[in-house]
Amino acid sequence: MMRLQTLLLLSAAVATAQVKTVHFASEDHRTKLVGYLFEPEGAGPHAAIVMLHGRAGPYSSLAKGVYTAETLSKRHKEWGAFWAARGYFALLVDSFGPRGYAEGFPRGSYDERPAAVSEQTVRPLDAYGALRYLRGRQDVIGERIGVQGWSNGGMTVLVTMGENAPGIQHPTRETGFRAALAEYPGCGMDAIKGSYRAYAPVLMLIAGADEEVSPKRCEEFAEQARKSGSDLKWIVYPGAVHNFDDPSNTKQANPANQRATEDAMRRAEAFFALHLLR
Repeated sequence: MMRLQTLLLLSAAVATAQVKTVHFASEDHRTKLVGYLFEPEGAGPHAAIVMLHGRAGPYSSLAKGVYTAETLSKRHKEWGAFWAARGYFALLVDSFGPRGYAEGFPRGSYDERPAAVSEQTVRPLDAYGALRYLRGRQDVIGERIGVQGWSNGGMTVLVTMGENAPGIQHPTRETGFRAALAEYPGCGMDAIKGSYRAYAPVLMLIAGADEEVSPKRCEEFAEQARKSGSDLKWIVYPGAVHNFDDPSNTKQANPANQRATEDAMRRAEAFFALHLLR
């Protein structure tokens, strides 16, 4: 019943959401990125959230070569509308399209993906390009910007929030992102091995029955990051699979995915309210 109520609210929010296509530079200083800006009501200024898509890219599988705000995947539309309805700007960054990979990548293709879209060396530069863009807007509170990512985007979030992240020197909560949310990331990247330390609070949401990445490895990473001084919290959802918050009927037919989605949205809202609105 709760999931049905949430879906009805999200559908209404998506239907009324104002989405603008914007362009800005990556911090790689050569790529002009495309972004989709979900706008809250009111003059502001408002806090903001940068959203980073997973390996399938930001668009629906039914896009058929048309890559616009109208053909974004339902999950990205719902989350963007979710944040806008709560008074945030939400900026979904397309890291793949401007580099020639708008269709994204299939499952199991990690070792075959080009370095041009690496979540360890390239996509953090896109995240900081989005941060710079938002800070240049008068209707955004520049020191109140968070970042959220799914799967490969969640991996990008973890790298982006490290003290040695590419794209920013000596990051702090004041110079970088205020807080970060990573959903079902892979945690075996070289960039986060060893004494990883996040410079701002991170919330990691892990699918307990993830069939694409190792939940155990992510728990081990989280434990080590905490020992290194990171303000990192994590939740494991038993029975939930990769992409558990995908609103498709196939994913949401799994009760564990439904429960995980409900809890994830509740926790995400509370987490960013704590760190971006206070």
